[in-house]
Amino acid sequence: MSLTSDPPATESVVKDPPPTPPAPALVVVPVRHPWRWAAVAATAVLLAQFGHGLVTNPGWEWDVFAAFFTTETILQAVWVTLQLTFHGTALGFAIGIVLAFMRLSASPFLRSVAFAYIWAFRSIPLIVQLLFWFNLAYLYEELSIGIPFGPGFVSFDTMGLVGEMGAAVLGLALHQAAYAAEIVRGGVLAVDEGQLEAAASLGIPRLRQVRRIVLPQAMRSILPNAANEIISLFKGTSIVSVMAIGELFYQVQVVYGRNGRVVPLLMVATAWYVLLTTALSVVQHYVERHYAKGSVR
Repeated sequence: MSLTSDPPATESVVKDPPPTPPAPALVVVPVRHPWRWAAVAATAVLLAQFGHGLVTNPGWEWDVFAAFFTTETILQAVWVTLQLTFHGTALGFAIGIVLAFMRLSASPFLRSVAFAYIWAFRSIPLIVQLLFWFNLAYLYEELSIGIPFGPGFVSFDTMGLVGEMGAAVLGLALHQAAYAAEIVRGGVLAVDEGQLEAAASLGIPRLRQVRRIVLPQAMRSILPNAANEIISLFKGTSIVSVMAIGELFYQVQVVYGRNGRVVPLLMVATAWYVLLTTALSVVQHYVERHYAKGSVR
């Protein structure tokens, strides 16, 4: 018996594919912005010319500016301006918060009263309001506290009660309240209504819902607009010069009316407005950063 064996299998030879030729190096071409650089160059030239004019033009009279910038009269006027701004802002936003929640109230009467107030004080120019409050004694010589439409128990002389400063603060505050009310209302409406529903389901009292849940979230929307209004009020205090109150712009007018140095005295007022507005902007930045915790990383 013969034993046969299968012929040995031939091993298949697998050839490697031919090497791929190297890809050509990519040429990175940077994006060019010729018009942007042209705009930068033109702006830089204009700024340089403006700065050169500030330094070399004798009409600015920087020596007069330096002499009056920190005089006692100007510093007292700056203090009066800050007082008007602080009292007008504090009283205006206090009234504005009440008006904002009146507009958000379920009562049609309260909503109507708040809407009418905002409509009236946003419609009447501020200078007209200031002059009205300044001449309040012409309409009401005496104010009294007592039974409505009945006898009064305590009376006040209007002329002594509402002086020049009081009329200015009252006019600025009531005018500011109309705008503050809309700013606060917009911030409250920006908060998701589900927040209040969740708080109500947990049995949190309504006042605590507003104080601990709504307002902290609404402040992120309120603060930028409120800061703009405060800065506008700070600069708008110059309008009380029509009432001969010694704020910054009025005192500058008095000084350059005497010595005729109009431009350097106007620059004194401008510099103080810029410095104090910058300080308010810095405060705004830190307050916004405080209320942005947890929302901005």
